[in-house]
Amino acid sequence: MSTTPIADYALLSDRHSAALVSRAGSLDWLCFPRFDSPSVFGRLLDADAGHFSIAPVGPSETTRRYLDETMVLETTFANPLGTLALTDALATGASADDDPHALGATAPRLLVRSAECTSGQVEVQVEFAPRPEYGLIRPLLSTMDGGLTVRGGADVLVLSCEAPFAVADGRASATVRLRAGEKLLLGLAHRTTSEARPAPVGQAELDAALRATIEAWRNWSRIHQSYQGPWRELVHHSGRVLQALAYQPTGAVCAAATTSLPEGIGGERNWDYRYAWVRDASFTMEALWVAACPDEAHQFFDYLAGSAAASVGDGSDLQIMFGVGGEHDLSERELGHLRGWRDSRPVRVGNGAWNQRQLDVYGELLGAAHRLVDQLNPDHPAAAAWREFLLACADAAAARWRETDQGIWEVRGEPRQFLYSKLMCWVALDRAIALADVLRAGDRVERWRATAAEIRESILTQGWSDEAKSFSQSFGSTDLDASNLMMAIVGFLPADDPRMLATIDAVADRLTDDRGLVYRYRAAGGNGQDEVDGLQGSEGTFLLCTFWLAQALAMSGQVDRARAVFERAVAYVNDVGLLAEEVDETTGELLGNFPQAFSHIGLVNAAWAIAETQRLAAGATG
Repeated sequence: MSTTPIADYALLSDRHSAALVSRAGSLDWLCFPRFDSPSVFGRLLDADAGHFSIAPVGPSETTRRYLDETMVLETTFANPLGTLALTDALATGASADDDPHALGATAPRLLVRSAECTSGQVEVQVEFAPRPEYGLIRPLLSTMDGGLTVRGGADVLVLSCEAPFAVADGRASATVRLRAGEKLLLGLAHRTTSEARPAPVGQAELDAALRATIEAWRNWSRIHQSYQGPWRELVHHSGRVLQALAYQPTGAVCAAATTSLPEGIGGERNWDYRYAWVRDASFTMEALWVAACPDEAHQFFDYLAGSAAASVGDGSDLQIMFGVGGEHDLSERELGHLRGWRDSRPVRVGNGAWNQRQLDVYGELLGAAHRLVDQLNPDHPAAAAWREFLLACADAAAARWRETDQGIWEVRGEPRQFLYSKLMCWVALDRAIALADVLRAGDRVERWRATAAEIRESILTQGWSDEAKSFSQSFGSTDLDASNLMMAIVGFLPADDPRMLATIDAVADRLTDDRGLVYRYRAAGGNGQDEVDGLQGSEGTFLLCTFWLAQALAMSGQVDRARAVFERAVAYVNDVGLLAEEVDETTGELLGNFPQAFSHIGLVNAAWAIAETQRLAAGATG
């Protein structure tokens, strides 16, 4: 069973795949060659599923940081004998001086780990235990000049290192004594059995790959990140995290870097988030508008237009999620051989929500297009495809808004008339009307406007609950749902409208835990069976929803309350600026897949809303 706290991990990314490294210097999660590939190291989900650790022998004090403007991790171990600086990166390829937008385009599928003694002397212990295919394979390890080769299943790995290794039982270990100024570099390259085996990489070449990666991230950050408001460093770092979760070849954005980190310890709410949800990706592009100029907007819409080509416009629903390469079939299965993080089972790969109906996705797509319209050149080669795609989405929202669905939270119970889904169908039409000239759709505007007015009337009359004194989760219910805060955020109602203020207060008063963090909705029914989502057990508070509350408060002019809620949420950022999906209501631990794009999206947008409200207030009194 894996027990390391989720918050102890840091993310590495080359914008093709991702790794997680613990405070102890153990790489416990790595999927090659894509985010959604089977893991090579999976100790995150089972103690026997593989790891790659580098750390001093004996106890040390540990501090960590990302090198400035990068996703390159530096972990410093200090003990009475000396200090070791461990620098970790997934190499992005050559420096992006000429085209910073292409960060990761030439990524060589290479993990680089640099262990440098910066004072005194340090005895360094290296343990290398790859377990491909989610720990199913105990591979064959062989020594060679300059390192090790690993064969097993479809994966071929070459570990480059000058230190001699002892190999036994599918693992290798080495102990190296370093003195001040000495450095040991290790590089792990991946290929498949259908590719030529890579040659070992020398120390100088590994050092150059590491330096190039640092410079490439800095070039990207400097050209993209201009936000200057409050919490600037958190916003900029969140922008880099979102970029790190984007799959460079297509522009797809993963919801998170992991699978099956639970929403409740020991429970069944364990899902695979290594795919591109239309909703999450659209929100990510909007957040990057704040945190980093999203010059990759064309690539994103081209990816979605191509991925969704067979699932919208022919009378069927828009598929809500895709593989990062555009794959449609994401059928879910369980990995029974893995015990899960803190015995939280089942561990799942694939995601059974892929064929759910979720009508809100049309609004999120057109909302992103509206926000990014200045980046969408109508003469771009892909313009005709994404224009046709967005028109089909607007028409689908107009045709289907009355129907039931599984909603934003992907309930696995019966479909319902979720208010948020209706709201986002309204957003789809409102934004399509605003984009009519760009979409060359002037002839559809009146029809869209009439349908949008009908949706609006339906929400205002059927979505309000006199009993709850708030807008409700679904038509006819009295349940609260934090997603209704989006009514103000998307401009459906002014944030200071009395009904909106009542909804904001209802969420703040009745949908929060003792820490003031917000639940999505109340999950557990009286018998432990969820009345809404068809799943056993409960879950933690949802960080995105807490940031939504801060954003809605700011937009309503309640800046002091907004700042207080924001500060509550960012208190759960770990020591290297990362957030998971949820916070355990009892222990305050981070829960859920990690790092979570939704949480960082919420942080960016809430910070921006607070900054804008303060700016406008200062202008009004100036």
